[in-house]
Amino acid sequence: MLTNSTVFEKIKKLLGEEKINYKFVRHKPVYTSKQAAKTRNESLCQGAKALVFIADDKPILVVVPGDQRVDTKKFKKTYKIKSLSLADPDKVKKLTGLEIGAIPPLGNLIGLSTYLDKKLTLEPEIHFNPGIHTGSITLIPADLVRLVKPIIGSFC
Repeated sequence: MLTNSTVFEKIKKLLGEEKINYKFVRHKPVYTSKQAAKTRNESLCQGAKALVFIADDKPILVVVPGDQRVDTKKFKKTYKIKSLSLADPDKVKKLTGLEIGAIPPLGNLIGLSTYLDKKLTLEPEIHFNPGIHTGSITLIPADLVRLVKPIIGSFC
């Protein structure tokens, strides 16, 4: 099972290998998008909120702006999914080794297919917790897309 520090180290290694410009900042622990935006002194819409869902019995990662919610009806219709539910904290921990609020938008590093709402790709930069509650990474959306190769759609 992955741990918070393992995921954080994998993210830093990947960003270095791919020569991605990013900024890392340590901060007090944050557990919600609102707390993170306030601590980072950023707009809530620039936070990449990564949510683990169970789609037809398969875990997936859905990434939306911090100020948005997933429109589950729209998501199900768009991707032809019959059953979609948000994973509870215990299930998230079991699947990813991480706690809610620390899930990075890089599903490829934690074995999950990633769906990214296109609103995030329009931001000049995005921010996320890299597997830990006490730090944030900032990078440009195009780099995230290049690293993750997510399915990009409109589902907020």
